[in-house]
Amino acid sequence: AALKDALRSQVSAALKEGRVTPTELCQRCLALIKSTKFLNAYITVTEETALKQAEESEERYKRGQPLGILDGIPIAVKDNFNTAGIETTCASKMLKGYISPYNATVVQKLLDQGAVLLGKTNLDEFAMGSGSTDGVFGPVRNPWSYSKQYKEKSVPKSHSEDKESNWVITGGSSGGSAAAVSSFTCFAALGSDTGGSTRNPAAHCGVVGLKPTYGLISRHGLIPLVNSMDVPGILTRCVDDAAVLLGSLAGHDPKDSTTIQDDFKPFELPDLTDVSKLSVGIPKEYNAPGLSSEILALWSKAADLFKNAGAKVVEVSLPHTRYSIVCYHVLCTAEVASNMARFDGLEYGHRSDVKDSTESMYAATRREGFNDVVRGRILSGNYFLLKQNYEKYFVKAQKVRRLIANDFMKVFRSGVDILLTPTTLSDAASYTEFIQEDNRTRSAQDDILTQAANMAGLPAINVPTALSERGLPVGLQFIGRSFQEKQLLTVAKWFEKQVQFPVIQLEEVKRHDNGVFQHQKSVSFS
Repeated sequence: AALKDALRSQVSAALKEGRVTPTELCQRCLALIKSTKFLNAYITVTEETALKQAEESEERYKRGQPLGILDGIPIAVKDNFNTAGIETTCASKMLKGYISPYNATVVQKLLDQGAVLLGKTNLDEFAMGSGSTDGVFGPVRNPWSYSKQYKEKSVPKSHSEDKESNWVITGGSSGGSAAAVSSFTCFAALGSDTGGSTRNPAAHCGVVGLKPTYGLISRHGLIPLVNSMDVPGILTRCVDDAAVLLGSLAGHDPKDSTTIQDDFKPFELPDLTDVSKLSVGIPKEYNAPGLSSEILALWSKAADLFKNAGAKVVEVSLPHTRYSIVCYHVLCTAEVASNMARFDGLEYGHRSDVKDSTESMYAATRREGFNDVVRGRILSGNYFLLKQNYEKYFVKAQKVRRLIANDFMKVFRSGVDILLTPTTLSDAASYTEFIQEDNRTRSAQDDILTQAANMAGLPAINVPTALSERGLPVGLQFIGRSFQEKQLLTVAKWFEKQVQFPVIQLEEVKRHDNGVFQHQKSVSFS
């Protein structure tokens, strides 16, 4: 039951009172990782390290000196964050076997507060994708594929299809982290969010996914995709837990010049009872082509929920949203081309056996080390950055990006506090359906509702809202003002309480792990 409890209010209290020990929690999570191995959520499981960290935490609790709320709490980290002494692969051949000499700042902060690192989670290669299907270690399976809720609604054509091809994707690129949290193998996980890579899988896996304001959390040690948009993301099972993690991770880092200079004060979320002073904006452009009627109806119902509770609900316009996905493609690939230049086979990572010349070794290393998706983005980015194309594409995209950011500023200046939008166009696609289209097409479709917040650097959160007709999670997104995470999370917590999203009933795991899933309602760790 502890695996479903909230961090601050329940699990941390249980640890302090000795009702459960850090070692017991860690062992239970490790057992679940083994019994859910078929999900492919983890690339590396650090069992020995985790048990050692749990024992150290237990000693601190015995002395009555825990390091804080996170002491003894099992967490997972996306495999594009550097971890000292633990392999960091970015789900690529290029970095297979690479062991970083240092920890990313966010990883170090978690360890400094006594968190127990269970392992590194799966992703799309170098975080380029929206399905967690394109990594060298294979696709991640959505835990909801094996839930009682989905199985009751899905009718496979045959028994073999049920087993092999009826499973659905997690979304991406932080699909491993979302699956890890959703399947109770950890209490919280780190993802990264460049165009929606935390919120998209959070929506598909029925968990909370927070993308903080750009600059609030350090990027030092996060292997970069798009420096001007990358943000470490937080995945948890409830909004309160996201606030706990944010309080532990946010603040200035001298190793990252883009972080805020001011001190960040962790906050406890109040229980909002009166929303009458709240103004909620509904951006009409987010009724995008391809948005399912089911999600449109859910979005409308959520707006009515706020309206009936006394909030002011207004339709707003973000006119440059329709250009954002094209603008994002240009800027993303341009920065990818620059960032991927470091992987040349000389300093670290894969090196080809071709020895004809340095140039041929470079070329062969990159051809062998990167998949088609990464190579395609490098080619696109270098094309946009050619001298004759620079003004026409890159500079123009930067100008459009400014217009997109200005749209948000105008709406917030008009008195709107929070924007309410869908997170994804539909519920999770089956794997066989998802791979019918190429990565670029899929990413363009799946990022359309999330990437504008990255372009503007705004905080945004996915809140699991309901189950679709297929028995799969559907989430809605709240976008807030810059550095107003407290307001954003307070509203998200109120909404979470109203919708009462159901807890996953993992039938497949029940057979492997009797007794863990008997208590179905409690969610968080705080």
